[in-house]
Amino acid sequence: MTELFETTEINGMKIKNRFVRSATYEAMAGLDGTVQDQLCDYMDELSRGEVGLIITGHAHVTRAGQAGPKQMGIYSDAMIDGLRRITSIVHENGGVIAVQLAHAGKNGIGTDEYAALAPSDVFKDGVKKATAMTVDDIKRTVIAFGDAAERAVKAGFDGIQIHAAHGYLLSQFLSPHYNKRTDSYGGNLENRARLLLEVYTEIRQRVGTSFPVMAKTNSEDFLENGITVEETIKVAHMLADRGMDAIEMSGGTFESGKLIPSRVGTSKSEDREVYYRKAAETFKKEINIPLILVGGFLSFHVVQDVVASGLADYVALSRPLIREPNLISRWAGGDRTKATCISCNKCFSTLSTKEALHCGVEKKSKE
Repeated sequence: MTELFETTEINGMKIKNRFVRSATYEAMAGLDGTVQDQLCDYMDELSRGEVGLIITGHAHVTRAGQAGPKQMGIYSDAMIDGLRRITSIVHENGGVIAVQLAHAGKNGIGTDEYAALAPSDVFKDGVKKATAMTVDDIKRTVIAFGDAAERAVKAGFDGIQIHAAHGYLLSQFLSPHYNKRTDSYGGNLENRARLLLEVYTEIRQRVGTSFPVMAKTNSEDFLENGITVEETIKVAHMLADRGMDAIEMSGGTFESGKLIPSRVGTSKSEDREVYYRKAAETFKKEINIPLILVGGFLSFHVVQDVVASGLADYVALSRPLIREPNLISRWAGGDRTKATCISCNKCFSTLSTKEALHCGVEKKSKE
């Protein structure tokens, strides 16, 4: 078959094809972040659909880092057994799975002792929404990422992805749009990247050199005074030089207007499918670790061209797999028609009604 379906490795993690399920908030955990049957069933469906590497939805490493209701957590040892249920199911289906470790930063939904923390104070309409982290807060957060990494290993995950994209905490520190600090964690790029590098170093020390550790970063923020492609490539160099195993490239924040990570209406034209093509071209010229590229993929031949041309080593999908969890097995079986996802984002609007992640269009068609 095509090279899209060849087996490859990322630091010993064998992946049966070049398709990755990009981390997607499922809202299928308990209110305390513990794994529930619905989340297990969803991971079962994804792994039976032949996705090469599944990356979980962002798992918060602290209570203050929770971004949404029923978000999966990894902040307590008590969660390990539940997380092991997920990895066991995926492994039984012949799949591999990595957990995405995350902290919401200013987007945290907690209150009181779990109130939102950020690089700098955040106010909205005169009301303080997030408090600037002290150096002690930062140190505790680094430790929390390390603790979460150890739990990931104990729970049987095949790898870890550090979430440093989309305007969450590590992305906020990287971005001068959000980071107004004047200490060693703010100002120039080296300072703004310090927290991400400390988190990576802590995780690497906990899990060792032979365990796959990846990161997800923005190509750029698409915000005034946000991180640029040039700065992102420099950060990628910093990570690669320290032994990072792979980087997933995304872009934008949920404040980036039409250039949010999940853009609306892009299914109408194939030439709009590869959101971050130019940034990926620069990455592949300069960085010598695997690139996972996400952003707008719907057509098999577009995906095939991206991998065959060397633009990316892996292609990550999010919304198409919400509507069609079996999309990869369909393509592998010879039906190469375009994904049925129409990039309408109704899958995410369903979350606002306190429902678990699902395709609103597909659900309506079955009613």
